[in-house]
Amino acid sequence: HEGPNPLGLQGVEFIVLAPCSTSAMTALTPCGCPAALARDLQQCAMSPASQTPVIIDIKETEVDITAIRAQGAGGQNVNKVSSAIHLRFDIGASSLPDDVKERLLALRDSRITGEGVLVLKAQSHRTQDANKLDAFARLHELVNSVATPPRVRRATKPTFGSKQRRLEGKSQRSETKALRARVAE
Repeated sequence: HEGPNPLGLQGVEFIVLAPCSTSAMTALTPCGCPAALARDLQQCAMSPASQTPVIIDIKETEVDITAIRAQGAGGQNVNKVSSAIHLRFDIGASSLPDDVKERLLALRDSRITGEGVLVLKAQSHRTQDANKLDAFARLHELVNSVATPPRVRRATKPTFGSKQRRLEGKSQRSETKALRARVAE
């Protein structure tokens, strides 16, 4: 539902309520992140430079989701229920803009394979739906982190004062080291 922001997040409006399980509803932000995760992120696809939302839509047909058994502790439930989610997203074959694809592939992330496939595993929640929302939120977070191009560094010259301070520091160190030398008789 559209309306005021119930969690007080800056720049995030809630658009839709999506079923998380049979008894609960999870508020989703415009980029599809669950509200609880957006609260942790506190920006949820916001561009830090301009504070305007940069939302890249990822089609569900481009994402391959597989339910697998979760690892770790949990007793009998872990051994018999496939509640973990394995999400695969082919960056090269996706409909993302070319510059976003390049920046995403340039990330030094172990979750991106040599073929350019992003593999995410979500198993922190007990239900498959919650893990699916978590995996999509992490995918959106990663893609939106490279959505805005990095700021171009403009070369500047050092100021006159900074040059003077550097030279003054050098002369002081030079005097200190000269005093350490042996005294000639």
